[in-house]
Amino acid sequence: MKVLIAEDEQELARAEQTILAISHIEADIAHDGQEATDMAERGDYDVIVLDVMMPRVDGIEALKRIRSAGDTTPIIMLTAKAEIDDRITGLDAGADDYLTKPFAMKELLARIRSQARRSTSYTPSVLDYAGLRLNIGNQEISCENTMHLSGRETKLLACLMLNPGKPISTERLLSKVWDDEPDADTTLVYVYVSYLREKLRSIASGVSIAGERGGSYQLVESAQDRNDADSTGAMPKGERP
Repeated sequence: MKVLIAEDEQELARAEQTILAISHIEADIAHDGQEATDMAERGDYDVIVLDVMMPRVDGIEALKRIRSAGDTTPIIMLTAKAEIDDRITGLDAGADDYLTKPFAMKELLARIRSQARRSTSYTPSVLDYAGLRLNIGNQEISCENTMHLSGRETKLLACLMLNPGKPISTERLLSKVWDDEPDADTTLVYVYVSYLREKLRSIASGVSIAGERGGSYQLVESAQDRNDADSTGAMPKGERP
């Protein structure tokens, strides 16, 4: 799991990052609202934690900007204020949960895990991006034509379509798509990206997957794939596109 924490109190931010790491949760730290907005735009996060009181741009304004950009990542607001009006303002702006300072780290961990589970449970069954449609239940992509996908291809494309234009590292894709296969490696990710590139071309999609072997990949609007796949050899055993 990967979390973005926006907290201007550096000691508290470091403490939160350390405790999350012990719980096997990777955390990036932003020290003001503008930095949080920029990082949310570039990164792929399972949950975002925003402190309301931050310099440059406050947490509520950062929340509004993140939501206006179309980002649906679950967001937890942190505040030292306990007034009901402050909570209502945050929830109306698009927050998913609220936690008042001071709080127990165990409670923050529980809230983060809860929001991550809810996000997975409520992923839409049909995703659309730039004329490309992915039916997750039927494991089909369609544009001018329709084509069936394997289960692994479906999970990989869904991950990219939920974060269009955002570069997602190979390691991140391994953790999200091959979480049940500890021996999976970067070559396997590249092979499946190559499968998807071919299928996107086959259905005449205006969407392509940019990126290079071992690096980050992102879904982009393009009439022609920017990164034509090399020959990948034999398909992985047990799953064919």
